[in-house]
Amino acid sequence: MADATDTPLMQQYKEIKSRHRDAILFFRMGDFYEMFFDDAHLAARLLDITLTARGDGVPLAGVPVKAAAEYLRQLVAAGQRVAICEQIEDPRLAKGIVRREVIETITPGAFLDEGALTGGRNNFLAAVMLGGQGGSGAVGLAAIDLGTGEFVLETIDATALDEALGRLAPAEVVVPAGSDVPLADGVMRTTREAWEFDPELAREDLARRFTVASLDGFGLGPGDAPAIGAAGALLRYLADLQPSGLPHLARPTVRRGDAHLWLDDMTRRNLELVEPLRAGARGTTVLEVLDRTVTPMGARLLRRWLLSPLRDPERIRQRLDAVATMVQDERGRARLREALDGVRDLERLAGRAAAGRATPREMGVLRDSLLRLPDTLEALTGLSRREQSALLNQAAEGFDLLTDLAQELAAALTDRPPAVLSDGEVIRPGHDAELDELRGLRDGGKQFIAGLQQRERERTGIPSLKVGFNKVFGYYLEITHAHRERVPADYERRQTLAGAERYVTPELKEYEAKVLGAEERMGTREALLFTALRERVGTAAARVQRTARELARLDVWAALAEVAVRQHYTRPEVHDGPTLVLKASRHPVIETMMPRESFIPNDVRFEPSARVLLVTGPNMAGKSTILRQIGLCVLLAQMGSYVPAAAASIGIVDRLFTRVGASDNLARGQSTFMVEMAETSAILHNATARSLVLLDEIGRGTSTYDGVAIAWAVTEHLHDVVGCRTMFATHYHELMQLPEELAHARNLNVGVRESGDTVIFLHRLESGGTDRSYGIHVGQLAGLPAAVVQRARQILGTLETEHRMVPGAPPPPEDPGQLGLFGQLRDHPVVEELRGLDLDRLTPLDALNRLAELKRRSGEG
Repeated sequence: MADATDTPLMQQYKEIKSRHRDAILFFRMGDFYEMFFDDAHLAARLLDITLTARGDGVPLAGVPVKAAAEYLRQLVAAGQRVAICEQIEDPRLAKGIVRREVIETITPGAFLDEGALTGGRNNFLAAVMLGGQGGSGAVGLAAIDLGTGEFVLETIDATALDEALGRLAPAEVVVPAGSDVPLADGVMRTTREAWEFDPELAREDLARRFTVASLDGFGLGPGDAPAIGAAGALLRYLADLQPSGLPHLARPTVRRGDAHLWLDDMTRRNLELVEPLRAGARGTTVLEVLDRTVTPMGARLLRRWLLSPLRDPERIRQRLDAVATMVQDERGRARLREALDGVRDLERLAGRAAAGRATPREMGVLRDSLLRLPDTLEALTGLSRREQSALLNQAAEGFDLLTDLAQELAAALTDRPPAVLSDGEVIRPGHDAELDELRGLRDGGKQFIAGLQQRERERTGIPSLKVGFNKVFGYYLEITHAHRERVPADYERRQTLAGAERYVTPELKEYEAKVLGAEERMGTREALLFTALRERVGTAAARVQRTARELARLDVWAALAEVAVRQHYTRPEVHDGPTLVLKASRHPVIETMMPRESFIPNDVRFEPSARVLLVTGPNMAGKSTILRQIGLCVLLAQMGSYVPAAAASIGIVDRLFTRVGASDNLARGQSTFMVEMAETSAILHNATARSLVLLDEIGRGTSTYDGVAIAWAVTEHLHDVVGCRTMFATHYHELMQLPEELAHARNLNVGVRESGDTVIFLHRLESGGTDRSYGIHVGQLAGLPAAVVQRARQILGTLETEHRMVPGAPPPPEDPGQLGLFGQLRDHPVVEELRGLDLDRLTPLDALNRLAELKRRSGEG
């Protein structure tokens, strides 16, 4: 017995759905996208729309085509794939079932809807190819932003994969089937067959796509096979998602890790570079402080520079030269920023045009942006004449004004094109003779029809007669029932209403045919002209992208100069040496949250003789802030920005590590201490002699002896084995003895002043250590009950004087299972005799004799 649902339409649906089983199928039926069966149930739940059924019982849910963009955004945000199945022939001309095909599949990483994308950040779709056995060795990474056309390749060590994925923050990652690539929460994982990652196949595909004989011109060598394999798989996947192709895809750029400062996820998070530690907090990230860009391209580039600073002093100095020029020329900087302020997202607009998606309004925005380029070049030329910046001079010399494209768009488009092509009035009058002729026919007919109402009123004597129009019946003459006796014999009834009749006349039908025929032909002609114009932009997409990249750099340099002037930053000196000196350094974010005079700046100096700095001091004294501001000053300098300090001389850092604060990962069964140890382990394994390590409170999550032992050993390892610049803030006062054993370690403290029971936090680094943490005072400030504070002071006094908890009780026995870090010599006779010496009365000779005697006696014991 045949299935009742096997109608020709359902057969067509099932056949198409069988090729897109992992996606919700948006099946076009007239003005709606319909979903059936399981797709209908899923969509109804996710979109909160009505679930109904066809007459044959098939579950059904649908959304209007005009409102589809918003529903697509919701589905993609929920991690769904959506296949868009369109009618590819005119239903009026179809014989039988209208032919339909999937024109694209939308995923989180392949979404071109402008309303769903954030202008200030990329939306990358990435592919990862693991190399070696068990995922060891080289790893290939390819990433494409469909909106902007950017294409990035990287070959990295397996240990750097987390850093790379964290930096790119892809919305979706393509991996070989069976591979185990850890991804962040919320990132879609897409698996493809392993053969699709074959480097040799990929090499041929890339060469064919970009019309090159070899990939050497892209900077890809024999060691980049994993990255090439990942790129091939990514392009093959995108060909499935976008059957119409990717005409706007830029030539691939190769990123080399050794050219950039390594920033792992822990450091990015602790320094709050682009995301706040507290979800939803505003104004707490470094990006928010720096981002005074005025274009979306500039905002994206600033984010990339912040997450990927440089390591080459010369390249950094070139960026700083560009910023310096704009700092010194305030008027020139203002002119440039004013010119850029009217430029919209050229990269994405060109990409949408090349993909055939740009609306008339978006094309108008592109035209208006291109028309501002001459002002931009004029402002840039004024800056570059100062001959202080090679980069600014190069930008001025190679600047493409895209004059031909701007002129074509200006000549063709009306001043304010509509959002939808079918609304008409897209092409400017006078641009196309055929379209103007059709408009004349339409307008002439409309003028006749407009005058018809008055003429017919006079002829019939019916003062309430009116001419109207609707899409179903066309033009009509409407007469109320009260005047039906006056209706002329040549009126032909078209529609009956409750209170009136609608009529047509031979004359009205003749002019209606002229008007409607002209409007239909106008729509066809205008669509043809607009499509040709959009394709013209698509062919110039590469040029537009190049100009957009230049504008982005100008925007970032101007923004950094604006911040430098407003926040009183200074130009850093960068070099290859081991020293790192900051004078009156500040935290770029915290200083914006308080009056400028309230923030206490600090001096810091790392040099070969003092490359490990141990910082002690009370809670709330600002140790964590000092650690973070040191890291941020280095990071800003190496991205090419001025820094919040009175002066800065920075020896290039290859890797920056910060471990500040405590967190846990309960989802993976890791306690706060376990996370702390894992992060510390990553530092010890990845830091080099040129790294900067900033640590806060290592070992505090376990017993005191265990914690001190770990902190001591970690510091020794960083000093003796790694040899890097390190600042370690701690409350373990035992560590103040380390400089006596470690030649390149020094003690610092964050100063306080005591006045009776009051403690004043100075927030200033000073030489030497301190043996007090003032934790009880901080507890008092936090509101602990007075009785608790008093009892804590009693216990602290007992611990400090008698090394036991309860007054009057004997000291606890030594724990044989816990090895002491220092010898327990309190009751030794030699110690007792040392206590009895009057050092003020001893001569140097007496002291030497006493020391020799004590040494002899200790040996006899």
